[in-house]
Parts: sequence; structure tokens; C-alpha cells
Amino acid sequence: MTSAVPERSRRVAVVGGGITGAAAAHHLGLMLADGALDRVVLFEADDEVGGRSRSTPFAGLDHVDCGPDAFLARVPDATALAAEVGLADELVHPRKVGAAVWYDGMHDIPDGLVLGVPGNPLSLATSSLLSWRGKARAALEPFLPRTSTDPDSIGEFMRARFGNEVHERLVDALVGSIYATDTDRFSLAEMPQLAALTSSRSLLIAARRTASKGTASASAAPIFATPASGMHRLVRATVDTARSNGVEIETGRRVRIEAHTDGPDTDGGATRAWVVGDDTFDAVIIATPAAAARTLLEAISPDTSELLATAETSDVALLSFHIAADEWPERLGGRSGYLVPKPVQRAVTAVSFGSQKWAHWQPPDGGQILRVSLGRDGAPVLHHDDDTLVEQALDDLAVHLGVRFSPEDVRVSRWPGAFAQYRPHHRQWVESVRATLPHNVAVAGSSYDGIGIPACVRSGRTIAGLLAGPLDPLPH
Repeated sequence: MTSAVPERSRRVAVVGGGITGAAAAHHLGLMLADGALDRVVLFEADDEVGGRSRSTPFAGLDHVDCGPDAFLARVPDATALAAEVGLADELVHPRKVGAAVWYDGMHDIPDGLVLGVPGNPLSLATSSLLSWRGKARAALEPFLPRTSTDPDSIGEFMRARFGNEVHERLVDALVGSIYATDTDRFSLAEMPQLAALTSSRSLLIAARRTASKGTASASAAPIFATPASGMHRLVRATVDTARSNGVEIETGRRVRIEAHTDGPDTDGGATRAWVVGDDTFDAVIIATPAAAARTLLEAISPDTSELLATAETSDVALLSFHIAADEWPERLGGRSGYLVPKPVQRAVTAVSFGSQKWAHWQPPDGGQILRVSLGRDGAPVLHHDDDTLVEQALDDLAVHLGVRFSPEDVRVSRWPGAFAQYRPHHRQWVESVRATLPHNVAVAGSSYDGIGIPACVRSGRTIAGLLAGPLDPLPH
């Protein structure tokens, strides 16, 4: 006799307490409060939730971020979540100061860029960042025939459109810094802002239209936002809201996922429920990086685990320095930081002048907080000890800024596997992973559905909505 199958996933486990898992638990908590679910449990291996959204006291301040310091506010997902969990009034925005690119000297970033793609021909023509040859090559872009996107490589596409200089000193410098990647090996389709420009034959013309729209709405819609007490606040408030709706939060729990093979949850040998920790659930959301998901899935889906083993990541180190006021040159005022293109990189890839970027990052004793990024795809750094990383960073700062700093405070934050690397045709890989997943087991997060806080929020909520529906296979 065939056993009865529940119509809905009444018991859902979420594994992973970063922003993706928190967003999924929050969505499920709303359904739990409405009586649509019977039980939701969030499991986190660490002693506290947060994932890479961490902050610690630094330079006399209670909270200075060790990981991401903001989210993209013009993409609605994270902003909407912040409002839902009561943080709308706590959000702050960076000061309106410009950034630069260091290429054998400091150069202001030209106006009108869309993730490094030029949208203001006059600003590009007058920029000191490009040679006259680079500018002449970029000026040809509107007259070139359409370029195929089939190779799905940002670098290959941008070099074909604008030449090497624009790509290396603008597009790759910006995108490569944000995602710690080599854009020659990164999927164009997975960068929505860039992919949208490719619908036009000329990217320069498309970027000009996009930049014009952005300029018109800039005062009403800040680009970035963060809770004043740090990015960890968003994750914790989201988890706290989920808990208030009945979601159980279990931290310090490293769990296994096993098939529940007896009782009414099986049908001809097909698993209809899963054991996570010591309890049985109808559905499981794995909201961890691919490497951790691979381990969780080894016992129940070797095919998925094998695919996840091919996922690539890059490691980064984020160094925080407190620079005394008398060491900080006045000429560096009015900027939020700078990027370092790959052709002239040594160790440092980007520098944020944190106290000039954020009004709430003003040390009580004065001075400046700098956050210095080291490491990217193809340039590992975590094999160095902390002292070596600090020396490399200070050496590069001396070359870039002409000052040898003696920081009053130093903090080294190590982030192994911090950035998923979306190789060309990444979406096909994601579809293959999800096609092999067992019944009502799902994966979510930055390994699959987009890098950045808003993308992780969207991924967690979307997967939660799918799994809390009828007990049918997930759409791929």
C-alpha cells in the first residue's frame, strides 16, 4: 500500500546562519506564524549567526565591520528586509565623496560609469587614467558591430568592445575588486548590470542612458546602505524576527543530513523526509557555501556533492588600520578610497578610506580608519602570517600614497573561500546542481544565485517560498 504524502512541507530545516539562511528563516517564520507550517529550525555551526557579516570593536568604536560594510540599496531586497525586521530608521548611507584608481599615480574615476563601462565620453576623454591610445580605442566602440555574448566572459567581451586599457583600468579594476575575481574568467551573464547593457549594440550608448537615469535619481535613492551598528545587525535582527515568529534557532550545531527511511515518509524507497540533527523534516534548505554543502550532501546525493566539488572560490584578507590624524595627509581628503588594477597590483587590490566614507566611523581619538583588501582569484594571500600581510599592506600603501604609516591599531580578518567565482556559463552549472538534488532538499546563497547581500536575501526567500509549497520537485 502506498503511504500518504503530506500536501505541504510542514517541517522545514534551514542549515546555515548567514544572511541567506536568515532571510529564508524569516520568510518561513511568517508562514509559521500564519499556521501554514508546523515547525522551522535554523541550524548554525558557529556559536553565533552572521556568516561573513561580522564586526568587532576597533579604534575606540564599538562596531567596525570585518567583512562587508554595506549593501546595494538600489536593489530592493536587502532594503525591504531591513524595513521588515525593524531597521529602516537605523540605516545610514556613505558620504558623497569620489573614489580613485591608482595606476602609477592617483586618478579620479571618470563620471558616468556603469560597473566600469564608460557612459560619459567627455569625462572619459579628459581622464588622466587612460593614454591617448586607450581613449582612441574606446572611442571606436559605438561604431563596432555587435559582439557575441556566447563566450560569457566579461573580460573577453569588454576587451572586444573597448580595448585593453578600459577593461583593465576601469571594468576589471572595479568588478575585480568587488568580487575578488579575474574578469577574464567570470560570467558576463551573472553580472546583471553589465549583461543588461549588452542588449544594445553599443555599450557606451547603453551605459550613457543608464548613467543618466542614475544621476537623475541619485538624490532620492542612495547607492549603498548599512545599519549604523554594522552589517551583522541586519542578520541578527532578521534571525530575532524569525525567532519571534516561532522559528527555533540552534547555534553551535554542526549537523548531518540523513534520509528518513522508515514510517509514512517513504514511498517505494523514495525518501520523503530528512533527518537533520536529531529531528525529522519534510524539507531542508542548505544555505551554506558550496564547500560546506558538498559535505552535507555526500551521504544523500553523491552526484550533487561531486558537482559541488568543482565550485571555485577566492580567498581574501581584509586589514583594518587606525591611522593617527597627524599621519594622514590633507591631500587625501574628499575620497572614499581607491582601486588597484591588476597590471600594477602587488598585494593590495583596493583601499577604503573608511572614516571619509562613513560618518559613523570617526575614531573618538581622531584619525582615520582604513580597510585594505588583499587577495583575489589567482592571487592567494592566506598562506602568509598576519605580520607578513600587515607589512605587505603597509609597503603598498607607502608606494600608492607616499606615506609610510605606523598604525595605532591593526586588525587582520581572514576570509577563506569568501567569494564564489562564477565561471563562464555558471548558470548551466547551477541548473545541473539543482537537477541532481534529492526531493525537497535545496541549496541557496552566493555560490549559486548572485554575490552580495541583496542577491543572498533574494535567494534565501525564493528557495524558502518554493520549498514551503506542495511537496513536488523544485523547478530548475
